[in-house]
Amino acid sequence: MLALKTRFNYLFTSTKGLILVAIALCAIISAFFGSLSGPMADLGVKSVIVKTFGIDLVEAEREGRLIILYHTIAMAVIAIETYMITDLIAMKENQRVQINSTITFGYLAAIFGGLPFAYWGTSWIMHGIYIAGLTLIFFAGSSLAYALWPWREEYKVKNKEYAHTKTGFNLERIAFFSVSIVTLASALFGAVPGSFYGNGFFTFLAENVVREPIKSTLQKSIIGHLHIMLALIAIACTLIICRYMDFKGILHKIAMPLMIVGSIVLSMGTWLVVPFEGVAHAVIYGGSTIAMLGALLLVIFSWNKLIREGLAEKGLKKGNFFQGVAALVRDPLKFGVTWQMVFMNFTVSGVGIFVAVKLDEIFRNWPFMDEKLILTGHWHILATLTATILLLYYADLAGLKGKARQWFGWSVIIFSDLAFGAVTVYEMKRLFIEEAYQQPVVNVTNLLGDIGLVVVLLALAALMVWRLIDLFKKNGRWSQEVHEKLESYVEEK
Repeated sequence: MLALKTRFNYLFTSTKGLILVAIALCAIISAFFGSLSGPMADLGVKSVIVKTFGIDLVEAEREGRLIILYHTIAMAVIAIETYMITDLIAMKENQRVQINSTITFGYLAAIFGGLPFAYWGTSWIMHGIYIAGLTLIFFAGSSLAYALWPWREEYKVKNKEYAHTKTGFNLERIAFFSVSIVTLASALFGAVPGSFYGNGFFTFLAENVVREPIKSTLQKSIIGHLHIMLALIAIACTLIICRYMDFKGILHKIAMPLMIVGSIVLSMGTWLVVPFEGVAHAVIYGGSTIAMLGALLLVIFSWNKLIREGLAEKGLKKGNFFQGVAALVRDPLKFGVTWQMVFMNFTVSGVGIFVAVKLDEIFRNWPFMDEKLILTGHWHILATLTATILLLYYADLAGLKGKARQWFGWSVIIFSDLAFGAVTVYEMKRLFIEEAYQQPVVNVTNLLGDIGLVVVLLALAALMVWRLIDLFKKNGRWSQEVHEKLESYVEEK
């Protein structure tokens, strides 16, 4: 009994344990419900899963099922980021415990209420549990914003290498605070339409109404909510990696104001979609560009740091090009968290901007299904790329070493990029090949995408099995991590 209690305490009170549980649940949900996807249906897997587990797939409820599925995964990801933030950013211990415990109850209620409601019969009791979970998560976010309040004397920077105001207040903390506030506001941006269910609002998928000339206010609100929540999750991830890589110096002092302004302007742009749709997109482009510049400065700092440290390990002050590259990529986990940000520009940001600029000239002349492919691919790649960054970060926190570290890191980087690259080619194929000759491209890109995602899931499964085996050991890593905090630079600041 004592053994179970100590392991329970590890999983639900320690930061690394909380992250482990949330990642494991995300992996299980993604793998299980991924078996209901189109490719799995073609292979006959979907029908077996549906019959074996008694899943209720009413076609008219498909949109609602998908929305709840996406929300449950998103809530777990937000919980993971919250655990990281509460441990990396200085705050009172009682605040940390309150925030972590509240968001844990929240996302678990969202998962274990929402998924049964969506896939095993519409029991409204389960729906109530799901809504209660979302409410708890919002309350945890409000508590986090309060705990992050940056204008307290005790949180002023001590090390002037970090970005700060003239009076010494920490700009990185202000960035975390700003993101938390606009995230709460953007959550309400989606909650308001939800409150109108049965009173003029019906469930829909954003990609299905993109060509409708007239959209209702509530539809615009949902579309804006979708875009901004994904973007803010990515920005929060970027700020977490700033702390992980100990971002500081002149680039840090430039980047933090960019992240603050970028997140606020980007959020305002999506909120403006409802009253001023035409102007809103220009504001969104401006905000996203500003935030991306901040992320670029993080990449420059991180790669320079990795190269310097790698050369120093070999006793070199300077090296040639090949030595620099070898130093940069020697650790796939630390290299990968910023490389995925760079790769994102080729599969998400660049594609999104190009489509927006050429929307009327090119893409609105395509069949609707082809434009719909771009939209769904765009959102899925952004979400999953962000997840791989958090996964690489967690693998380092979990203590992955040696060959296992190399195999895991490079498997996630190479095969996720293979999958996302293939999906990008698939969704944009009309640009470079005529419709009559598309089938070979479709076949190859689908195959590469499936291979890439399967390998990433297998790598994630291997990491989870490793941690599960460790939990059964009396003196495993978990026993040392129970009271351990994430690597933090609070004292240095």
